Amino acid sequence: MSESHLNILQTIDSPSDLRNLKPDDLVGLCAELRQFIIDSVCINPGHLGAGLGVIELSVALHYVFNTPDDKLIWDVGHQAYAHKILTGRRDKFHTNRRYCGISGFPKMSESVYDAFGTGHSSTSISAALGMAVASQKKNEHRQHVAIIGDGSMTAGMAFEAMNHAGVAKTDLLVILNDNGIAIDKNVGALSEYLADITTSKTYNKFKNEVWNVLGVLNRLGPDARGMVQKLENAVKATLLKQSNYFESLNFRYFGPVDGHDVLHLATILRDLKDIKGPKLLHVVTVKGKGCAFAEKDKTRFHAPGLFDKQTGEMMLSKHEQDQPQNYHHVFGHTLLELARINPHIVGITPAMPTGCGLNIMMAEIPDRVFDVGIAEQHAVTFSAGLAANGLIPYCNIYSSFLQRAYDQIIHDVALQNLHVVFCIDRAGLVGEDGATHHGAFDLSFLRCIPGLTIAAPRNEEEMRNMMYTAQLENTGTFAIRYPKGRGVMKNWKTPFKQIQIGKGQLLKHGEEIAVLSIGHVGNNALVAAQDMEKQYDCRIACYDMRFVKPLDHDLLHEIMGHFGYILTVEDNALAGGFGSAVLEFMNEHDYSCKVKRLGIPDRFIEHGSLTELHKHCEYDTQSILDELITIYKSIPSNNTSIKKGVSVV
Repeated sequence: MSESHLNILQTIDSPSDLRNLKPDDLVGLCAELRQFIIDSVCINPGHLGAGLGVIELSVALHYVFNTPDDKLIWDVGHQAYAHKILTGRRDKFHTNRRYCGISGFPKMSESVYDAFGTGHSSTSISAALGMAVASQKKNEHRQHVAIIGDGSMTAGMAFEAMNHAGVAKTDLLVILNDNGIAIDKNVGALSEYLADITTSKTYNKFKNEVWNVLGVLNRLGPDARGMVQKLENAVKATLLKQSNYFESLNFRYFGPVDGHDVLHLATILRDLKDIKGPKLLHVVTVKGKGCAFAEKDKTRFHAPGLFDKQTGEMMLSKHEQDQPQNYHHVFGHTLLELARINPHIVGITPAMPTGCGLNIMMAEIPDRVFDVGIAEQHAVTFSAGLAANGLIPYCNIYSSFLQRAYDQIIHDVALQNLHVVFCIDRAGLVGEDGATHHGAFDLSFLRCIPGLTIAAPRNEEEMRNMMYTAQLENTGTFAIRYPKGRGVMKNWKTPFKQIQIGKGQLLKHGEEIAVLSIGHVGNNALVAAQDMEKQYDCRIACYDMRFVKPLDHDLLHEIMGHFGYILTVEDNALAGGFGSAVLEFMNEHDYSCKVKRLGIPDRFIEHGSLTELHKHCEYDTQSILDELITIYKSIPSNNTSIKKGVSVV
């Protein structure tokens, strides 16, 4: 639906415009909003399914609540597209997730309607409770609403927040958006519990009747209403053959209700505004609602690339089809090969089997892959328990999510020197998801932990061999970090070879300057060095260090004894990263080389394509070449000793 075909949506520049609509207009607005998102995302890739599932909820929330004075906190933020369009960003939505455009997630600095910045799951209830308590202390009268998915509700942080909210004596509304799926299908006891509630016809019939009775008793005073509520709780427990999980935490539970009936939602939300204390509204939705192929294949259309909005066919160019596979596919196929060889290998993922590639092993050996839900802390300590009893867990967690399990890495794994293999996907800059998802810090926060082996492959073959080496005996805790996106090899299924831990390798001989890189970005460095040689007849040495811990001391002694000028390149924060490790080594051993570091600067990096962001952070191929030229031109023309490869400062 193009802008010219919009009727109601084009009149909505803010929620105040929305609140001027008649109730009968809301259904039409939802249809237009749904089509607007489909039209936009099919040509400007982003998150599709989650946003389509909460169209009616988004409209009802802004229709009933006085935003931005009332606060809406969207968990994760995948589902916030309708919210953004309704809050003055319709005309900017074509820039969603683009370089210098609007963020794909709620962002406080972007709009007053984005009450809290999100991107990682399960934070909404904690944030909303904190804001509600602050308003209570300041004697402010405003509503606070946390919208959280059933996938995010599986995380311990969500339980911790509800446990606190249940005794905080603060007004708070939690809306549980229950669609039965995060990115892959939800797992665990909570998911089964929610399914029991939503599928119990007897319970739902009783719930609807009680809801109607309560509406009448509201006029007769709190005592009558309280008596019926006690009866309701008792009967609910009998019908479900278990107690209500949420009410056991002192939350008033309402639902489940149809999340696609915008008029009914508006009525319920208006009633809930007048109920004091913590309360939870259970809303049942369909991920991808209104888009047939997105409803059918919810995982694929969570965040599709370019697609045909009529057929759902993915639009891959011939160039893209001819490219090497993504690193997570290489991981998935390689782990399956290793698992066939070694029966002790198991795979662990916190709710990302498809995203990380573990679905490949899951399809063939399902009893040796564990999806633990959105629970990174548990994933790490669960892996520790598996390792303590003789298994070899490959725990695959995205770099930015691994931050959530830092204490468990230190206390439960490294301190006990357990044989856990951390496969750290999406390391470095990740592109359009932006600051909340960049894996900028893992080298820095892991490097200080005693006993870890930390490796980063430059290509798919190295990755396979690191994964093979990590499962051998006496390797201890082993971390392998690799980027989002494609590798560089089409024929990467080479025979396994053991890699000597802590040993780097020379990629290209040189004399004037040495370039030291870690991981995939070393490919940029090698191309830049080759271009430098063509342009300036200057031989630049290139080294793939492969391991940040332990560093290859022998190789570093050789390099620093030979070169006076060193350039380090990494896809990690410069603060505490690979370059810092090289500087520490140089200082400890009294070398005085001139070292320049390239990597992620000391600031949060926003969203954009990987090409744009690498250029922005100045470690794309051209930026590395420019730095090499600058270093080369700074070498004194009469300093012939450096030209001969002798270390001179």
